[in-house]
Order: sequence, then C-alpha cells, then structure tokens
Amino acid sequence: MVRYFELIIFDCDGVLVDSERVTSEVFSQVLEEECGLSLSLDELIDTFMGISSQKCLTIIEEMLGHKPPIGLEARYQNDISKALQKSVTAITGVEKLLAELSIPFCVASGGSHEKMQTTLGKTNLLKHLEGKLFSTADVLRGKPYPDVYLHAAENMQCQDPSRCLVIEDSPLGVEGGAAAGMTVFGFADLVKKQKLINSGADHIITEMENLVNEITLYENRTY
Repeated sequence: MVRYFELIIFDCDGVLVDSERVTSEVFSQVLEEECGLSLSLDELIDTFMGISSQKCLTIIEEMLGHKPPIGLEARYQNDISKALQKSVTAITGVEKLLAELSIPFCVASGGSHEKMQTTLGKTNLLKHLEGKLFSTADVLRGKPYPDVYLHAAENMQCQDPSRCLVIEDSPLGVEGGAAAGMTVFGFADLVKKQKLINSGADHIITEMENLVNEITLYENRTY
C-alpha cells in the first residue's frame, strides 16, 4: 500500500507517556502550598496544559495579583522530577505501536530533552526514539507556533509539511501542528474532543493502540 503520510510527529506528554495526570497532581499541590491557590484538575488542564514554564509563571502572577514566591519553579521542577521517576507509565498500546509502525516517526515536545529522557526511559520507550527527539527548547518559539514541528520534519528529512501527521493531546499543540500545515489527529484523553476540534484537529482518536487503523481509514477517506 502506498501511504500518504511520510512522517508521524508525536507529542510526548499525554500522547506517548501518561505524565499529564502526574504533573497536574504535583502542580496542584505546589500551587496550594506555595501560593494558596486551589484549582481542580479541569481548571489546571484548561489553564496550564501545553504552555511554557514562563507563561505559567505569568498566569500565576495574574491570579495572585503579585509575583509568585521565589523558588516556586525550582520546587515544582524538583517535585515533578521525583514524581515522574516514581510513577510515570506509557499510554496504553504505545510501546507495541512504536515497535510495529512502518511509517517513520519522531517526537516534538514542549518538554525539555531532560524530561523526555526521564519519562521515555522510565517507560521503556526511549529505545524506539533515539535520535528522534525534538523539543521547543531547540527552536525560537514554543507551541502554538509551528517551529518545533517544522524543525522535526526538516531533521527527519521530510520536505513537505502536508505529508506529516501530528498527534497531539492539547489545544495549543493542535494549533501548532495545524499552523505548520500538517494534518493533526487530536488524542482526546484529558481534553474533551470538541476543544481539540475547535483548535483545528482534522480527526479525533481516543485510543493510541488503534492509531494505525485510524490512519489507514483517514488516508482512504481523504486521499
């Protein structure tokens, strides 16, 4: 079968590894203890999911009406590193998926290379992704700008962005993939599918283990 897509670009957190719940729980605790802010899981996801640390600090400052405590980010990074080392798991079906995919693939994450090494190493996925990890730290602008997706495609020798498929679970990630001129599948797990559609997702999936079938159906229907 001739495939339309030449490259699959995965987000990392929430798509390959089930880290969003872990980070949200830690973030919630840190915000309450350090800032006196009590936010539900839905509020945390709606407000902070997919954005940079600097943007998070700006939002927290707006919520507080003053600058957040010194050392807030350092404590969060320390606590989240410990939590991820202890409890991060792979999204169901992802290891088998990566082992069997016939289409070239890589990762374009808003997280740092250090974080990806931790989460992908802990979940036994790193062996499938050596030399294929790209971070917004590598480019000028983070998501929702398209920079990291275009950077990943260039390094993976895919010259036509329209032949790339992005898998994202956050509205900002979906927007970034769409801005790059790529097809975007929204993975509706923590974020409701309508929010991903509103952000520009071309198709919605709910189980990563069915991705190959979803791609085939989409290619047959669209191309």
